[in-house]
Amino acid sequence: MTGAVLTTLPVDAPRSAPLGRLLGAELRWVLRRPRTLVMLAIFALVPVLIAIGVTVADRNTGGDDGLISAVAGNGLVLPVVAMTLTLALLLPLAVAMAAADAIAGEAAQGTLRGLLIAPVGRLRLVTMKAFGVLVVATLATLALAVVGVVAGLVVVGGADGQLVTLSGTTVGIGEALARVALVVVWTVVQLAAVGAIALAISSYTEHPLVVMASVLGGLIVFGVLSAIPALDWLQPYLLTSGWRAGADALRDPLPFGDLVRSSLRALCYIAIGAGLTVHRMLRRDA
Repeated sequence: MTGAVLTTLPVDAPRSAPLGRLLGAELRWVLRRPRTLVMLAIFALVPVLIAIGVTVADRNTGGDDGLISAVAGNGLVLPVVAMTLTLALLLPLAVAMAAADAIAGEAAQGTLRGLLIAPVGRLRLVTMKAFGVLVVATLATLALAVVGVVAGLVVVGGADGQLVTLSGTTVGIGEALARVALVVVWTVVQLAAVGAIALAISSYTEHPLVVMASVLGGLIVFGVLSAIPALDWLQPYLLTSGWRAGADALRDPLPFGDLVRSSLRALCYIAIGAGLTVHRMLRRDA
């Protein structure tokens, strides 16, 4: 009787943890890293430094039509300027650092093997790591935007609570904040493309510095290629060629052409990076 009961009992098999629990664990791991907190503090400091610099300069660049000079007396421009300037190097480097830690860092510390043999599933593992990189990109961009709005209104001052566009028109604070939110979403999409490529590189190496050097080198190469007139035909294929489109949010009427084209280009890079990462992780030895 006992033997019959024992033979009918199901044998315990390893079960995968719920995806929500995995994402929560990755989120806690990302936010507990000191380098992440230091990085977010630095990004929060960037708009403050720009605001102080513009105020102390006392509009000495008033004759210039550059983005920095547009901040003077027009504080709601500050978050867009901060995101546009840092997108050239600092934001991609931060995302590359997160991607380097996500896979290559785990491999260097010897913890990736445990994740690969655990009953998690490799696709879930890739999703979990991509989520962590996206969180870093989003938090860094939000730090620039939120602190930029506050510093712009408090330190620089607004034009009667309105935004004076580069076209010379004014929009209310509601529409101004909507434009800032649009730039935030657009910036996160661009950073997601950088993160996808960096994560793919991270899956092929065990050295985090290789990932950051590759991303930095790629940005430099793309910048050089985009500056050569004879290579204009390459512009539609270079991720960085549309990174000045965020400033279009400061024009009236708002031109969506470059924003849409750069977003579609970023989605292509995301697809390529995600495909390479999944291909590598499914075949990587534990």
